[in-house]
Amino acid sequence: MFGFMKVTAVPMQVEAFTTTYGYGIGFMYVVGTIELLAGIGLVIGFWKPRIAFSSAGVIVVIMAGAMLTHLKSGQGMSVAAMPLILLILALIVVIGRSKRA
Repeated sequence: MFGFMKVTAVPMQVEAFTTTYGYGIGFMYVVGTIELLAGIGLVIGFWKPRIAFSSAGVIVVIMAGAMLTHLKSGQGMSVAAMPLILLILALIVVIGRSKRA
């Protein structure tokens, strides 16, 4: 959902990326595209486990960056909590898939 909001340049996302976080608009599109592809990869992962492993690994990295961005911009843990939860869930997928390999 958030990847879609970034790729379609929802005004709230544009303002957050450019004003609040100080990133360029191009970076927002890159992050949004990666989020969308990783989400699609998780769905495909039900049939292709290696893709789920890779997609979850990408989500771990993206969510770590999101957490650090929220904390660095002074938004605190209340805002950084959602990326933290998604990071933990993605780690569970990565760890679960690595044990099956």
